[in-house]
Amino acid sequence: VSGHRDKAEKIAAQYGVPAGSIYSYEDMDRMRENKEIDAVYVALPNGMHAEYTIRSAKAGKHVLCEKPMCTSVTEAHAMIAACKTANVKLMIAYRLHYEPLTLKAVQLVRDGALGEVQGIDGSFGFNIKAGEWRLDKKLAGGGPLMDVGIYVLNAARFVTGEEPSGFKALTAKRSNDGRFKEVEETLTWTMEFPSGILASCGTTYGGQMPGYFKVFGSKGYMEMSPAYDYEGQHLKANYRDAAGAQTLDEASSEHDPMQFQREAEHLAQCIVRNTEPLTSGEEGLRDMEAIRRIYEQVGIKMG
Repeated sequence: VSGHRDKAEKIAAQYGVPAGSIYSYEDMDRMRENKEIDAVYVALPNGMHAEYTIRSAKAGKHVLCEKPMCTSVTEAHAMIAACKTANVKLMIAYRLHYEPLTLKAVQLVRDGALGEVQGIDGSFGFNIKAGEWRLDKKLAGGGPLMDVGIYVLNAARFVTGEEPSGFKALTAKRSNDGRFKEVEETLTWTMEFPSGILASCGTTYGGQMPGYFKVFGSKGYMEMSPAYDYEGQHLKANYRDAAGAQTLDEASSEHDPMQFQREAEHLAQCIVRNTEPLTSGEEGLRDMEAIRRIYEQVGIKMG
C-alpha cells in the first residue's frame, strides 16, 4: 500500500509481490477480494493507525499495528472492537516482548532472583530534527512519551507484571528553536504499582537520553542497557542466589537483527493456530490508558 505507484512497483518487484497486490491508500479496501493477503502491517504515523487498522479489519485481514497503537483511548477501543467484529487478530508490535534477553530480564524478576523489587528506573530519548512528522501532534498524537517514552512505560509494566495504579509527572521545555510548538519536549514521571514498586521514568526529544531500564531488589539489581534498540541489547545482573552466593550474570545480543521477524512469525502462528497474540490490542490499550493519565498530570490533552 503506497501513495506512490512507482515506489510501490519497485518494492513489489524486489520482493516478488504480484502487481495485483499493489494498492493505494484510497483503494486498499479492495484487498478484501484478494485471498492471497492474510494480514496487514500498519507502520504509518501514529495518527493514522486507527483508521487503517479498522479498514484492514473490515477487509477481513488480520492486523499487526505498530506502537503506540493509536493516539487516544477511544481509538484503541474502536480498533479492538473492529477486529473482534471482523473475527481477525489484532497484534501490537511490541517487538521486545519477543526478544530473548528482554525475556530473560523479565524471568529474573518474576522468578524472584532479585528478591523483593523496590524500584525501577528507566529513560529513552533523542534530539529530534526539526520538521519531522513526530513534531506534528495530529500525526504523532503527542511528543516523546508517545514515541520513545512508551518503551520505558511498557518495560516497567512488562517486568513487574502489574498495572500502575498511581502517577505523577512533570514536563519542561528547554529549547527555544520552535520545534516544540505542538508537543512536549521533555517529560518525567513516576508510577506506583499495587505491590508498592515505584518506577521513575523519563523521555525527551531535546537531548540524548540512552534507552535503559534498571530494577532494584532486596537481593540485587539488574540493568538492561541498551534496552530498546533494534539489536545489541545488553543485560547485567548482580544478585545473591538461593545459597547466598554472589551471582554475576551478563549477556549481550550484539548480532541479533531478528526482532521484526520474531513478531511477524508470532502473528503468523496465532493466525494458523487461532490463538491470541501475546501483545494483543488489549496490551496496547493499557499503555494508552497509562499515557492518558500521565498527560493529565501535566495538563496535556491526549491525541
